[in-house]
Amino acid sequence: MLNYASIYKEALMKQISSMMAGMVIEILVKAGDEINDGMDVVILESMKMQLPVAADQSGKVKTVKVATGDFVNEGDALLELE
Repeated sequence: MLNYASIYKEALMKQISSMMAGMVIEILVKAGDEINDGMDVVILESMKMQLPVAADQSGKVKTVKVATGDFVNEGDALLELE
């Protein structure tokens, strides 16, 4: 029997998500880059403040899911990791 909860959790663990709503003002990595836990990967602007989004895991960037100027909500995927 498939365990959908573990499949869902594994899918979520392979991405870096936004910790709050805001506009993407800078993307600091690209597909193929190796990132480390704690490394800043995206800069968001919210309430006129620039807020870095740090990776919560290490890995290789598979896909950048956002572009500069995009508005993201809390929990939206920013990067997908391999």
